[in-house]
Amino acid sequence: MIDAVLLHLAGHLNAVLRRSHQSAEDLVAVTALHEADGGPAAGASHRLAAFLVNIERDPVASLPAQALGSGDRLARSAPPVQLNLLVMFAANYGGSTYPEALKLIASTIACFQATPVLDTQNSPGLDPRLDKLTLSIEPLNLHEMATLWGVLGGRYLPSVLYRVRLITIDARQSDAQLPAVRTPGVGIGVGARS
Repeated sequence: MIDAVLLHLAGHLNAVLRRSHQSAEDLVAVTALHEADGGPAAGASHRLAAFLVNIERDPVASLPAQALGSGDRLARSAPPVQLNLLVMFAANYGGSTYPEALKLIASTIACFQATPVLDTQNSPGLDPRLDKLTLSIEPLNLHEMATLWGVLGGRYLPSVLYRVRLITIDARQSDAQLPAVRTPGVGIGVGARS
């Protein structure tokens, strides 16, 4: 499901950027900045790279365990996990194309400022497992930014970090069998003695 979120965000942003920058090709790619060996990722060059920075459990949205089934036994399943994703959009342009990086970052911010909530009404093709995606800029101070870019490889690129709320992962696997609770019957017995 995490891949569906990033691919959808990139697709939505690509549609907006192709129109506003009058480009026939995609400007956004879901890709890491570096290959596993540390070299630059081929798909990230001259693109706005969209990639996952962190996954967080949402501290506010906790759901109780669910009971599934009917009859004499019910299966208890673990509650779904509510996640927030930290997604970076980094413009990988250098030299004389550096101003293009700045334009793409500004256009990205404008896109998600104009449409901070993506749902089936305003963003066709949203994965049916997703209700909506809510985006907000995640502010970083200089120290946090330096630490993050140190982890990412050390070379800063014009970028913006978004918190994407609320992704639900629900395995729907039972972890226990529970007896069903029945409603007590209330009645008057026949032949009751006084």
